[in-house]
Amino acid sequence: MSDPERSGGYESMVWIRDKDGKEYACYAKDLKGNIKTKDELSEEERAKCMDVSQLIGTERW
Repeated sequence: MSDPERSGGYESMVWIRDKDGKEYACYAKDLKGNIKTKDELSEEERAKCMDVSQLIGTERW
């Protein structure tokens, strides 16, 4: 069940934090420009990112 639009794996992902320290995983190709924080994401970019705490059940690894 591979999504051809999201192929690439871990090495094609960017990790972004919000002001509270929560982490989000985004595919680099889905982002426009050099983004460092979640607040800098557009609504469209935010929709394509995943909240890491939802993936693994905790905010901290």
